[in-house]
Amino acid sequence: MDRLLEATARAERDHFWFRGLRRFMAPLVEDAARGVRSPKILDCGCGTGHNLRMLRRYGRATGLDLTWTGLAYARERGERAIAQATATSLPFQSGTFDVVTSFDVIYALDDRDEQAALAEMFRVLTPGGHLVVNAAAMDLLKGNHSVLALEVRRYSRRSLRERLERTGFTVRRMSYTNATILPVVAAVRLVQRVSGHEESEEEIAVPPAPINAALTAALTVESALVRFVNMPFGSSLMALAQKPR
Repeated sequence: MDRLLEATARAERDHFWFRGLRRFMAPLVEDAARGVRSPKILDCGCGTGHNLRMLRRYGRATGLDLTWTGLAYARERGERAIAQATATSLPFQSGTFDVVTSFDVIYALDDRDEQAALAEMFRVLTPGGHLVVNAAAMDLLKGNHSVLALEVRRYSRRSLRERLERTGFTVRRMSYTNATILPVVAAVRLVQRVSGHEESEEEIAVPPAPINAALTAALTVESALVRFVNMPFGSSLMALAQKPR
């Protein structure tokens, strides 16, 4: 996990995937925060803290992560509203936050911890509060990055919905993302599957500028489209879920 966070810290500002993630997530966070005066936001698994900047466009954001490596990078960037803690036992009172986010965290938890983490996110939300979650999707896309990220599972629309609803959430929106670059991702993962999966930072390194620009453009177009249409497939799955009032 330390290697993953070190690689993430080098790539997340410019890498097409991270740029795409923020473009996909921002409208969901905006929707979740709408109508709430000065919403309090918690990012569970904030890693290096880079996404806190995006979240602060919509409210007062706090981040936590289990791994100190990511938090150290965040502190170097001047982040102070961060804490070291586990998502399975959040150090906050019930009903503290209006919005909770979890970007690419729950897929790395075993079934028991995943259930506990979702239950904790539900607990710390105010009645009517929202969870914004992003997770790896489609089992056939397992690859070298899955090893580096300690991936336990990849979700389908049905499996993620079942887990959220079992916790008590009402799912308001769900869509696959990264559909436009799926042929590229699938081709890379197929080669890795044939050659044998191994831990690698290759996919998280920023590609040559023309390739990075082209893939960024593709995800920019898709992020505009997905505001209105749910994608039927993709390498990630995003959801907006609400705690009953």
